[in-house]
Amino acid sequence: MPISSRRLLATAVGLSLSTAGCSLVPHDTTHSTDPVVLGFINGGTTSFHTCLQTAVTETTSNNLAKVLTADSNGSTAAELRNVKDMIARKVDAIILLSVDASALDADIAAARKAKTPISLIAVTPADDSEILGAVISNLPGIGKLDAQWVDEDASGKSATAVVISGDGSTSSNLMVGGFTKNLADNVRVVGNERGMFDRATAKAAAARLIQAHPDIQYAFVANEDMAFGAREAFDAAGARSVKIVTVNGTDQGLAALKNGKFAATVSNSVQDLGALAVTHTLGLLRKEEKDKIAHIDARLVTKANADTASLYCDTNG
Repeated sequence: MPISSRRLLATAVGLSLSTAGCSLVPHDTTHSTDPVVLGFINGGTTSFHTCLQTAVTETTSNNLAKVLTADSNGSTAAELRNVKDMIARKVDAIILLSVDASALDADIAAARKAKTPISLIAVTPADDSEILGAVISNLPGIGKLDAQWVDEDASGKSATAVVISGDGSTSSNLMVGGFTKNLADNVRVVGNERGMFDRATAKAAAARLIQAHPDIQYAFVANEDMAFGAREAFDAAGARSVKIVTVNGTDQGLAALKNGKFAATVSNSVQDLGALAVTHTLGLLRKEEKDKIAHIDARLVTKANADTASLYCDTNG
C-alpha cells in the first residue's frame, strides 16, 4: 500500500468516551476570540520525541490553536522548570510527556496551584482528579499482543524466550510485564536485559543473551530500533532462527516484517498519539469531551497485514 494510503489510515483514531468529571477549571476558551494556546513539554530528543512534537504542532495548527514547545532533555528538574515557564507564559493548557512518572507529582502540583490545566501523554497518576486529561497506550496490552503471537507460534510445544527491555522506566516495565505475564506455561523466559532504547546497547545485550542461551527461539524487544540491533547480534552468532517480536510499526519495521527479520510487531503510532493528545485536550477545554482518559489503538502486525498498519510518524509534514 502506498504511503499516501497509510497516511489516510493514520487519521482514523477510534475513541470510546464515557462520562467523567474534571475538577480543574480551565481558562475560558469558549467565548474568547483569541486562539487557544497550548504548551507542549517534550521529554527528550529521540526520533520518537521528534515525531511526537511534529504531530502535536501540526494538529494544533489544524485546529486553529497555537502551541509553545519546550524540551526537558531527559531531566526531571528541567521538566519542572518547563512546567513553571509555561504557567508564566499563561498558556491555556499544558500537554506533558514526562521524563519519568516520579516527576509527575511536582509537575501536577505546580499546575494545580496556578490553576493551569495539564494533560499527560503515556501515563496517568493514581489520582486523576488533578489533571485535565491524558492520552495513553495500553502498554501491558502491547506486550500481551506479542505474547499471544508467540503462544500461537509455539503451538503448545516447550519453547524459550528472552527479553530486551528499555530503560527500566514505568512505560518499559509495563510493556515487558504485559509480555511475560501473558505467555503460556510452555514458553519460558530464560533471560532479560535492558537495551536502554539504544540499538548498540540492545545489540550487545542480545549477544550476551544468545551466548548464554544458544537455543532460544523467541525474543521480545521493546522497540524496533533495538530489535534491529538484536537481529544483527543473533545473525552474527548463527542464530537466524530466533524469532523477534517487537513494538512500533515504523516504515523500517514493517519492511523488516516483510523480509523476515522480524516475526511480529505491534503498531503503536506516535502520529496518532500526538494528534490525539491535542484534539483530546482541546475537546476537554471546550467541554466537548468528558472522559479524561483517551486511548490510542494498538494492533498486532505481521507480514500478512503489514501494508494496513497505521502511519507511525508523518515525516512528510
